[in-house]
Amino acid sequence: MGWAGAPGIYTPEHVAGWKTVTSAVKAHNPKSIFYVQLWHMGRVTHSDFHGLQPVSASDVTCSGNAWVYDKVKKPYEQPRPLELSEIVTLKEEYRNAAQCAKDAGFDGVEIHSANGYLLDQFLQPVTNKRSDEFGGSKENRFRLLKEVLEVCGTVFPYNRIAVRLSPNGQFNDMGGSSNHEDFTFFISQLEPYKLGYLHIMDGLAFGFHEKCPVFRASDARKVYSGVICGNCGYTKETATGAVNTGALDAVAFGRLYLSNPDLVERFRNNWPLADVPAFPTWYEAPGDDFEDAATQAVGYSDYPTYTPLAEEK
Repeated sequence: MGWAGAPGIYTPEHVAGWKTVTSAVKAHNPKSIFYVQLWHMGRVTHSDFHGLQPVSASDVTCSGNAWVYDKVKKPYEQPRPLELSEIVTLKEEYRNAAQCAKDAGFDGVEIHSANGYLLDQFLQPVTNKRSDEFGGSKENRFRLLKEVLEVCGTVFPYNRIAVRLSPNGQFNDMGGSSNHEDFTFFISQLEPYKLGYLHIMDGLAFGFHEKCPVFRASDARKVYSGVICGNCGYTKETATGAVNTGALDAVAFGRLYLSNPDLVERFRNNWPLADVPAFPTWYEAPGDDFEDAATQAVGYSDYPTYTPLAEEK
């Protein structure tokens, strides 16, 4: 846990709660496909949440602050490297989360290996200074993601599992000179699994580390024949172009969906888009009073759908 109010998928209570969500979505449209993202934050959490020193691939501290309770920010703490015995436990936690997701009615899981969170901390040399079988070479740095993927594959078939990567991102102090070469290798190693989809943050809207050439969706396509979903800063026009060239099969939208809950309809009808909300609203926790629905709605579920003018209908 790294943000106050972040949802979980690892207890029976979580399963029961998520069932109410998945059942509502399926009731609305039985053909809906609903994945849940499995997310371990590694070094970018804080002991205020759990009383424990954060863990990572190595003891490299992230700059910046953690959002803790009551909207307070505290500097990130120095993490400790995961021990080999703990990696065994970690993989079981991923397997349990995948099983909870299945029990809760999700169709699959997306393994979050991007944005400087735990699995990305193992992938990239900037945070992985290990000298054991999980560090050093790109093959060793890929090992944890591979083993997490395979343990989740004991719960869901691989075509119901996705992997998310961010080769260009600087968020959480990530990025390195070998990223273009490394992520080309990582993606090539995912080819045999025939994943549900490969999710690549190839756009630069989240900040580019500028330490190597930009990793493009077309670079991934050279070594990966499966379904690729692009993400980060796409517009309707650039998304259409990427799909039409064959570099991508799909494009994910995040920020535009925050303020445009009817984004598909707006795209389809060429209706105007609402402005993207200010960055602080993306992650603001409502404090400790999580029962206050009105407070939680602000910047999350209080954006209106578009009302077309008469001439637009």
